[in-house]
Amino acid sequence: MTFWTPENVRSAIGGAWLQRPDASSPGVDLFGASADSRTLSKGQVFFALRTDKADGHAFVRDALLRGAGLVVVDRPDFGSATDPSAPARGVLRVPDARAALLRLAAAYRRTFEATRVIAVGGSNGKTTTVRLLEQVLGRCLRGFASPKSFNNDIGVPLTVLASRRTDQFLICEVGTNAPGELRPLTETLAPDIGVITSIGREHLEGFGSLEGVVREEASLAAGLREGGVLVYTSDSPELRDALRPLLAAQRASGLTFGGGAEADLRVSAVSAGAAGTTFTLNQREQFRVGLLGRHNALNAAAVVAVARRLGLSHEDIATGLGAAAGAPMRLEPAESSGVWFLNDAYNANPESVLASLTTFAEVSADARFRRRVVVLGDMLEQGDAAPRVHAEIGAALARTSPDLAILVGPFMHHAAEAARAVLPGLAIVTIASARGEDAAGLASMLRPGDAVLLKGSRGMALENVLAAHRAAGLTSEPRPPALHHT
Repeated sequence: MTFWTPENVRSAIGGAWLQRPDASSPGVDLFGASADSRTLSKGQVFFALRTDKADGHAFVRDALLRGAGLVVVDRPDFGSATDPSAPARGVLRVPDARAALLRLAAAYRRTFEATRVIAVGGSNGKTTTVRLLEQVLGRCLRGFASPKSFNNDIGVPLTVLASRRTDQFLICEVGTNAPGELRPLTETLAPDIGVITSIGREHLEGFGSLEGVVREEASLAAGLREGGVLVYTSDSPELRDALRPLLAAQRASGLTFGGGAEADLRVSAVSAGAAGTTFTLNQREQFRVGLLGRHNALNAAAVVAVARRLGLSHEDIATGLGAAAGAPMRLEPAESSGVWFLNDAYNANPESVLASLTTFAEVSADARFRRRVVVLGDMLEQGDAAPRVHAEIGAALARTSPDLAILVGPFMHHAAEAARAVLPGLAIVTIASARGEDAAGLASMLRPGDAVLLKGSRGMALENVLAAHRAAGLTSEPRPPALHHT
């Protein structure tokens, strides 16, 4: 019996019919779900979610006109979902549409028989590891993976519901900003294999401390299917201790990767350059991953562990890693009018910024570059630790000795002070934002032959600098913006 019937969906989410499907009206084949009427595909179940940005109930008619097979609403005052010009489709009312989306995904996941579900969490490297896994596993197996960073209680269930029961693997990224957010996602997924890529100082505003981060990321293990396996970094003893009782409770096994001698998959002989990164596992097998940065050797090691678990050969894994492409705005090389950019502007926390600075220092040592320019934006959601961690980044920045440092955002003044203390002669420019005219002003400071790092939290939108540079086609003399030089 197929999962995708109106009555089965109603039963799975515990809904009540506000409008039953019209048996006399031509129907559509149900499959998958959507929370955005603009991208909805014919036959998908439309969930009218209420978020900070919009109320999905205002787009029910649009969803029906675009071919929604079923609609789920939760507003008590929501009346007839259709008008004479809209198709007659079923409409279900539930107490909470967002919770219903998770319930539907959990019910669908329980129907999987041959699909190996993989959940990827961790402080840094989640999206990169998902993309690497997708490309390596996809060489030999049929499957589906999270599109972009769909890692919350909307993105994860939508990813599950877009997969097919005939898939051999499903890869889901799982993220968290505050305590308790990860557990419902992993319980929905019931992963056969879990991955914790790294532990770092992420979202300290919510977690309070590194210990809080460890507790939250470790909760991924609590959702594992009985007898599953967790692949996790060996570089955090606190994580290992937190995982021990959780793995025992699930009768699950652990497999570690890292640079230390205690790792099951020990990463060594790492060589990183502009063409990618090579490394050796357990002093025997050599791999190359076509991504920049030493830290990507660790992400690749996690991929090797999962791929072996799914039966791939060394040759298939090595070929897949060597041909892999990275995720957008994660150490992504780009060029514009003679300027080389390393665009790592998707997000930032202290560990990821330190890794970016190290990678940039290595790849920008190429003699073809005339100047090395570092553009850093605020690391958001750091709470009370913000002044301290930004000062730490400033000191690390100075130790890389760039020709010019452009620091964006109010917290970056802590970085500027620390950088000046370490390297008094460092050329520093500070600015409040990288939007609009500010982005154009920053772009105008760059010259042909520059190597430029862009790194900051998502809210800082440092990719605007690259966009502004491309839009202007800048090759002329710089036009100094109204900035504060220190």
